[in-house]
Amino acid sequence: MYYLIAVFSDRIQAEGVYCEMEQAGLSMAQVAILGKGYKSADEYGLIDPAEKARRQARFMAYWLVPFGFVAGFAFSFITGLQTFSWAGEVGNNLIGGLLGAASGGMGSVFVGGGVGLVVGGRDVLPYRNRLQQGQYLVIVKGGSNLIQKAKGLLREANPEHLQGYELEE
Repeated sequence: MYYLIAVFSDRIQAEGVYCEMEQAGLSMAQVAILGKGYKSADEYGLIDPAEKARRQARFMAYWLVPFGFVAGFAFSFITGLQTFSWAGEVGNNLIGGLLGAASGGMGSVFVGGGVGLVVGGRDVLPYRNRLQQGQYLVIVKGGSNLIQKAKGLLREANPEHLQGYELEE
């Protein structure tokens, strides 16, 4: 699936390009305008990468933290480690479980989305920012033939920014 995203500074330009595409015979089900008065980034599916990473990390924590506790407790119990002499045997096993749970929590952040929170969403965030600044996006989604047709029409309209993406779905 290919995407073509054009950024326009005002609504009139975006609507003009949309009408030109309609007159050229492009499938309007595959063309969308994002901006004030049209679809929002969330409605279209431009998901905020930070929110997505938080949700994924939270989801991973639901099963990694308890699993980490059980694994830490079992490891401490099986090996018989007496790391903290003041805690006794049961206390050491519980501390091992707590350390395992903490490791599960760290794993949920790193595996579940923490890295995506820091480095992910490099392309989506600038588009969301442009929408917040009052600009408009015209997005065309479809096959390579449709994208080539749309690219010519969009270039004629002289957008502020024009970018194409190929996503495997």
